[in-house]
Amino acid sequence: MAQVMLRAPLSELCGGRSHVVAGATVRDVLVALEAAHPPIAGWVLDEQGRIREHVNVFVNGTHGEERTPVEDADRVHVLPAITGG
Repeated sequence: MAQVMLRAPLSELCGGRSHVVAGATVRDVLVALEAAHPPIAGWVLDEQGRIREHVNVFVNGTHGEERTPVEDADRVHVLPAITGG
């Protein structure tokens, strides 16, 4: 299972920064994360199951997309965009 690392506010909604989640692709991992932590549903994936444009996902330091394969030892970082002015 992959280790998913979250930043605020997602980590606050999930009750922690690190979560172990199963899935063969980034999309599978994120769907499983949302199922395990319903408060983040809709924050990372949109209605079509695509990563929202204001969220970046990295697998072992490389930018990932929905179809990016995920192995058991992988680290998946989910980073919401920071905005302000």
